[in-house]
Amino acid sequence: MFSLLLFLFTNSFAQDFILKDDLIDIRAKNKIIEIGSEVKTKTGVNIYVYATSSFDLDKNITTKEKIDYIRNYELDILKNIENPYVIITISLEDTHVNLYYSDSLEKIIDKNEILDDYVVPLLASKDKNTVASKISASVLNGYAAIADKLADSKNIELENNIGNQGKVASTIWRVFIYFVLFAALLAYIYAILRKRK
Repeated sequence: MFSLLLFLFTNSFAQDFILKDDLIDIRAKNKIIEIGSEVKTKTGVNIYVYATSSFDLDKNITTKEKIDYIRNYELDILKNIENPYVIITISLEDTHVNLYYSDSLEKIIDKNEILDDYVVPLLASKDKNTVASKISASVLNGYAAIADKLADSKNIELENNIGNQGKVASTIWRVFIYFVLFAALLAYIYAILRKRK
């Protein structure tokens, strides 16, 4: 009986913060619920996730039609959420990830920083993890980064957040990419100089 009540209680919070969760594993979901509940209690801001395998796009539409369709789809989602908010949207088949926030959070949340430093590097990483686990990790990473920004803006500390692990992973990933590019450039220069001899 207690387990059933706990499940229903947890599920009600999941519905509050996780609007769609086709792709997120249970551990990431539980952590999102923990972080989201604490952030809502301490800052009054709702952090939402909408993770779907597909936006059900017609395969034969143009790029412009695709962009317009996804934008309208996301705007429909925004109509039904509580202000102030931050929301991460992601669609696997449409290779789409985005972030929206209330106007009142404009000076706190930097969309490009969250996506470029915390979400995209984990999605783009080439490792043995499945796509589903990468999506779970990247969404949780972005969610935690948003929570940190909101907490910092109010000078409060979050007990349930994951800390700066995502930033470290992002930095390592960037260093690796720069190293590969630098090595490729050196190899190219070496090949040209060798050809001239």
